[in-house]
Amino acid sequence: MSHCLAARGIDHVVLERGEVANAWRHERWDSLRLLTPNWLTRLPGMAYDGTDPDGFMGRLEVAEFIARYARANAAPVRAGTTVLAVTPDDVGYRVETDRGVWRCRAVVLASGAFSRPCVPRLAEALPAGVVQLTPHDYRNPAGVGDGGVLVVGASATGLQLAHELQRAGRAVTLAVGEHVRMPRTYRGRDIQWWMHAAGLLDARFDAQDDLARARGVASPQLIGSRERAILDLNALVDDGVRLVGRVAAAHDGKLQFSGSLRNVCALADLKMGRLLATLDSWAAEQPDLGELPPGERHPTTRLPDKPTLALDLGQERIRTVIWATGFKPDHAWLQVPVFDRKGKLRHTGGVADAPGLYVMGLPFMRRRKSSFIHGAEDDARDLAEHLAHHLDRQASVGQARRAG
Repeated sequence: MSHCLAARGIDHVVLERGEVANAWRHERWDSLRLLTPNWLTRLPGMAYDGTDPDGFMGRLEVAEFIARYARANAAPVRAGTTVLAVTPDDVGYRVETDRGVWRCRAVVLASGAFSRPCVPRLAEALPAGVVQLTPHDYRNPAGVGDGGVLVVGASATGLQLAHELQRAGRAVTLAVGEHVRMPRTYRGRDIQWWMHAAGLLDARFDAQDDLARARGVASPQLIGSRERAILDLNALVDDGVRLVGRVAAAHDGKLQFSGSLRNVCALADLKMGRLLATLDSWAAEQPDLGELPPGERHPTTRLPDKPTLALDLGQERIRTVIWATGFKPDHAWLQVPVFDRKGKLRHTGGVADAPGLYVMGLPFMRRRKSSFIHGAEDDARDLAEHLAHHLDRQASVGQARRAG
């Protein structure tokens, strides 16, 4: 957004509570890699230019990419500046920080969608002796105490942590709810190539029949690895991970699980088959693709004949629970009446329900790719244009008032 505002000559400042790319440096687990290949890592005016375009950046590589981008653009970043409150005033907004107060005509919330881990209320019912972690707390298997581990959540984060802990010799149980199954490669190319080339990542928010559901879809079961390995529930079962259903209740050290595991896995299998069929249909209409390997279908998710509906954490020696149950933005400092009854920011494609207030980086904000690094470019250009028109309207109104 800073790049796009600078291109329009709009004076602005970027406030950052830590250092540039702070969350990537300090709030991610050690082995984290992007789910998208390096060739797809780009921002307005700068694209990946390294020697491994088909690889997947680790967290520190991502942090350096963003820091290099800030330097290349001479972005007006004020690091070490924590925003305490944003409130409306007669100019636009008053931004209170721990290093002074700013007054501005417009504000862009670019703090992302992954600021706060979502932990269900039933976590409060777990025994005091069970260590509870979130992906923000977890760094590597060495930082997890002895005993078994229950990972709750089967999207990308949950699968990656369960996979890493099982490979490190831990006894891992994975609680599985609704998820998106996706192969790492398909017909000889990375699945993200297919999603990008077929235009699926460019799907717009205003063309969705059920936008709320589209925005709530979990991240796909993928892992970025040099081997382009498939990471799905079958791969975890092969490694020895035990699968159970969604956590439904907790009482006296015992957990109860939903009996819907088979149904949610069958639905994920069905949706993956539909996605691959869509890609096959698109490929059949692209003469420039040349000859591709034939389409393939993956085995259905393998599950035990008798599901596990309850576990006694003490008897199972499960001493750590990792809540990989999603994330949400942190807008606690935004004191503007733009939240719905569930506490979610009301916006239309990133234009909040308050004049001059914008947001970046939320899932399916303007396009399906909005929460990906490469998705920021189109969104920033759209919103910068809207912001510029807002400032022009403000200036026109001010001139009219002075003339009157």
